[in-house]
Amino acid sequence: MFHGVINIYKEPGFTSHDVVAKLRGILRQKKIGHTGTLDPAAEGVLPVCLGKGTKLCDLLTDKRKTYQAVLLLGTETDTQDMTGTILSEKPTEQLTEPAVRGAAESFVGPYMQVPPMYSALKVNGKKLYELARAGKEVERAARPVEIYDLQIDAVELPRVTMTVTCSKGTYIRTLCHDIGEKLGCGGCMEKLIRTRVDRFTIGDSLRLSEVEALAKAGQIEDRIVPVDGMFEDCPAYVSESEVLDKLLQNGNPFPKGLGPRDGCLVQIGSSLAEHQVSADGNSEMVLPDSGIIRVYDSANQFIGLYAYQPEKKQWKPRKIFLGGE
Repeated sequence: MFHGVINIYKEPGFTSHDVVAKLRGILRQKKIGHTGTLDPAAEGVLPVCLGKGTKLCDLLTDKRKTYQAVLLLGTETDTQDMTGTILSEKPTEQLTEPAVRGAAESFVGPYMQVPPMYSALKVNGKKLYELARAGKEVERAARPVEIYDLQIDAVELPRVTMTVTCSKGTYIRTLCHDIGEKLGCGGCMEKLIRTRVDRFTIGDSLRLSEVEALAKAGQIEDRIVPVDGMFEDCPAYVSESEVLDKLLQNGNPFPKGLGPRDGCLVQIGSSLAEHQVSADGNSEMVLPDSGIIRVYDSANQFIGLYAYQPEKKQWKPRKIFLGGE
């Protein structure tokens, strides 16, 4: 069984669930999960978690994402993209490039976004798209999202190509709709490509056909990021005690005396922990901003992420990655 994360290029026409189903057949394993849906018409980066890596799904869903989108001004649809029914069409000849740029860039920063009816969000236990298909529209509460960066790549009215980096939960087609509304002509999303999810970029992504070829050649493991590889910024500690091994393998916290002494770590692989020398001559690790370390047993098996609790003088698990076979 494979464990880790593989960067898939989701092609248009496939749902995220389709990708997972096809990978289960190609890799011949059931334990696979995606890290956040892409609409069937959209394409691009879709990190997929394998084996023990499925415990990473919720962590990756929270990461910031980058998209390249084509906004079609003057056209409104019920789905806010070109897969839906056109509700209205308005002229765009009166628009100027500075006005378009200003309207789009005004959304940079936090903003309250009303999710579209055609989405998988639930209201009173019903998915919104199910209600929409039944001809029903319900009130949706606006949700806080954030546009970290928005760059206008081209303005060829009525089309605007832009690159957007945003927080989780952001609907780019709703952003397109909102920009069109601000300009007074309406708008919808004509095309969407996800170019980045955290460390995963479109240039490193694999189409399903490429995954299949690599799997047949026995070379697919080279393209899978191992579970602990997702936390390279966190310093690593390796157990040197059988007593500690037993605690780790049971997913238990462990007292300070059995673990890193005053934060002193053992370096393994390519991990680079920063150290400083304390007054008594001991080497002390300077924890990263997250205050989290990677912990391994004495056989170099990755156990999980731990954080120190000074009030209890113990290291407590934040996320355990044992199991998942």
